[in-house]
Amino acid sequence: MKNYSYKRVIAASCALVIAGASLLTSSVVNKYDKTDLTVSAAVDTWNDDWLTTDKDLIVDMNGDEVRLTGVNWFGFNCSENVFHGAWSFGTTDADGNGHADAGVHDQLKGIVDHGFNLLRVPISSELLVSWMNGAPHAVGSIAVAAPDGYNDVGCNAEFVVPGTADEPKSSMEIFDIIMGWCKELGLKVMIDIHSPDENNSGHNYELWYGKAGITSKLWEDSLVWLADKYSNDDTIIAYDLKNEPHGKAADTLSGKGAKWDSSTDEFNWKYAAEKCGNAIMEVNPNALIMIEGIEVYPKEGQTWSSPVGGYGAPENYYGAWWGGNLRGVREHPITITGASGNSQVVYSPHDYGPTVYAQTWFHMAPESPNADGEYDAKAGVFTEQSLLDEYWYDSWAYIDAEHIAPLLIGEWGLKTVAEGGTLADQKWGEILRDYMTKNHINATFWCYNPDSGDTGGLVDNDWSTWVTAKYELVEPSLWQDDSGKFIGLDHEVALGANGQSLNEYYGNTGGGTTTTTKPITTTTKPPSTTTTKITTAGGGANYGDINGDGIAGKMDDIVLFAKYFKGNIKLNAEAIENAQCDKTGDSATKIDSADLTSLINYLLGQVTNLPIQ
Repeated sequence: MKNYSYKRVIAASCALVIAGASLLTSSVVNKYDKTDLTVSAAVDTWNDDWLTTDKDLIVDMNGDEVRLTGVNWFGFNCSENVFHGAWSFGTTDADGNGHADAGVHDQLKGIVDHGFNLLRVPISSELLVSWMNGAPHAVGSIAVAAPDGYNDVGCNAEFVVPGTADEPKSSMEIFDIIMGWCKELGLKVMIDIHSPDENNSGHNYELWYGKAGITSKLWEDSLVWLADKYSNDDTIIAYDLKNEPHGKAADTLSGKGAKWDSSTDEFNWKYAAEKCGNAIMEVNPNALIMIEGIEVYPKEGQTWSSPVGGYGAPENYYGAWWGGNLRGVREHPITITGASGNSQVVYSPHDYGPTVYAQTWFHMAPESPNADGEYDAKAGVFTEQSLLDEYWYDSWAYIDAEHIAPLLIGEWGLKTVAEGGTLADQKWGEILRDYMTKNHINATFWCYNPDSGDTGGLVDNDWSTWVTAKYELVEPSLWQDDSGKFIGLDHEVALGANGQSLNEYYGNTGGGTTTTTKPITTTTKPPSTTTTKITTAGGGANYGDINGDGIAGKMDDIVLFAKYFKGNIKLNAEAIENAQCDKTGDSATKIDSADLTSLINYLLGQVTNLPIQ
């Protein structure tokens, strides 16, 4: 892509809240080797929720298909070293569960009650290294208060250092407590190495090493350390090795951006991911290894040594979203040789709408008409088919469609129209949601946090009120049965107040039958909907073919028509004749908006023949 409108993370600076003097001892025992989690509620202790893959499916221990449909909650990657929203203060316990309604525990409960079965937790390598070295970095902007004589709950009381009223525990102790709560609630976790350093905009940095003293070895060692620490607990089931490795062609030519090939160059993402994935497999062969894409990939006949070429002609590289380019998998697939090997590999691209950046496949030029034939700079001209043809399929969708491996869209997010977003963004979100749902593609939505600048969050600024319009858009993508009951990833613990466990869903009492309900999908690139020439019965005009390439009703034709209609360009006589797509009423003798509407409807498949007569 040309540029990126970065997800802006607005850091809060909340003072620590001072309350009374009573104590509440943590319900989680923290160790610096393996984690021993104990929670007050009855939880699944069988350690049997690990997952593996079967071609393009993710399956459980019984071979039953599972769908990971989760959400991102950032903060451990930022300078606060804790979830954003942990600063939300309140000591009321309306539901009587022993946790303050505004606290982190009940925010997690809200997530599972709304049907999300996986939590993607962005974290920095710098913070992990501090844990690994036994000197965890402190947390900031967190509200904690021990219970006192007036309130038996406090605020995030479990995070308070014993013997104090408002001193928070270390970042690692708090993380371990949160993992215990996730276990209690039946919420599985995916760790995402979001940036090398503790940085609220750390995702902007291209590589997995090179900042805050983080080397390739420290990046790998700290991930392996965490995987080993949690190897006897199936709460953390997946590791996303690096968020959005990227870099344009000029960056890769200088070794400052991520590439993907068969070399052993340090900045070769494929090589680094394989090396780290194999090391994780040695300490935890049950974990899923999530591999994101990169940003650019050489076009056919080009190599990583080819000149940049720019994004105008000639273009030597395919562009993509950061982390979204998985073209390299076809020529250079990931190979994990140790332990469980490739059976644990899941590819994880990111995908966003035009508000983050108006990529070419959205056709967002100001003169582009919307589906009603009106001109609106906020609406793009694209469909599921056009997105597949122009970007999705060759960038990442082929991996699922050709049954190479499972996919998990690690980030997809937007502001709906009701939140002040654009028609184009909402349209893109609905198309991607429906595509993922019908093809059983796993995903984690960006994000829970309201302080993501480009997308907003699932909750409002009070960190407890859910944004109705956004949740209504996302909810159909969540894994649920025919009655709408959500399905968790824990065999024993039901997912929240409105969900069920895996054993409940599959009717297992100690082992189930293999069930793979994923629909059969095409194994080749879906054909374009516009491949035939359209003529009248007597021959003559090729209606809808404005650019003269012999194919009617493509995006290029619509854009040219729109430019002509606005007076920005001139068309030759043949193109003008081909533009007369509607021959009813007054439109029979002139080119007007009805012709444009007919051409758009043909592209959308709403009409099958041109001209309209």
